Amino acid sequence: MIISRRFFIALFSLALCLPADRALQAARAYAIVDAQTGFVLDQVDAKDKRQIGSLTKVATAMVVIDWSEKRAGDLNQLATIPPEAFVGTGENLIGFQPGDRITLRDLLYAALVQSDNVAAYTLAAHVGTALQSIVPPTGNGSPVATFVGQMNVLAKSLRMERTRFLNPHGIDNIERSVPYSTAADLARLTRYAVNKAAFRFYVSQKERQISFSRGAQKKAYMLRNTNELLGTNGVDGVKTGRTARAGDCLILSAHHESQIQTDGGRTSVIPRHLIVVMLGSTNRFAEGAQLLERGWQLHDQWMAGGRMVDPKKTL
Repeated sequence: MIISRRFFIALFSLALCLPADRALQAARAYAIVDAQTGFVLDQVDAKDKRQIGSLTKVATAMVVIDWSEKRAGDLNQLATIPPEAFVGTGENLIGFQPGDRITLRDLLYAALVQSDNVAAYTLAAHVGTALQSIVPPTGNGSPVATFVGQMNVLAKSLRMERTRFLNPHGIDNIERSVPYSTAADLARLTRYAVNKAAFRFYVSQKERQISFSRGAQKKAYMLRNTNELLGTNGVDGVKTGRTARAGDCLILSAHHESQIQTDGGRTSVIPRHLIVVMLGSTNRFAEGAQLLERGWQLHDQWMAGGRMVDPKKTL
């Protein structure tokens, strides 16, 4: 029994030391990044263009949150769910119907917590209408096209040079061309997003009750987060995604207790915050948990080595 236990411990330690692409062959691309500095601790094909499914909704949410913060947009105002929101958007788990009225805040919860496509489209239609009085119309001139244009403006400002958004929900079989991004670009977007307290709060919710109106009726629905790793190994967000083209996709934000360093009479608090982006997986939660475990090991080694940041490996 003792020999057997030692053997398995040694085998597990060896697995952690193996290159991640050998241990996790199913994930097509990933990046593990220190959230504070943008230093890439590990990656495989992180610059390859791929479909990303509902990870798109991180950009959707950030355009809405930026609009609310920078343009004094009111997230408590009511939006009406348009008939167009149901075209090609797949399942309707919440049971929305055209004409339902719901706050932008609850639409954000629906889009981020339960990854609802109807909610993402409605956000784009409503906020896109408001944006048309501020920015030039984009594409066909519709509010949704204007909103998606702002998603791409945001991507450009974050140096997401290998990203193209075509819609607010990430469905990749309704346009003639195909949207895409990369693991590295999505890590850039996530670093930006998690710096916003509002975004961090939305994606940290395991459950959230929302309400909406249908005529004179009030309806309630309990959202349940699609991120099964939330709350494990420091995971505090972010988002899941999946389409037939994209495969299983996952972004994780995770933190461990900050490190306290004392040098002479000076004390420094060093955050320990990881971002993991994984695209084209076949089992996002099992592989995501493995990548996160590896990420913490690499992060601890990096910190022990003085947190040296190579500009060539920084987002």
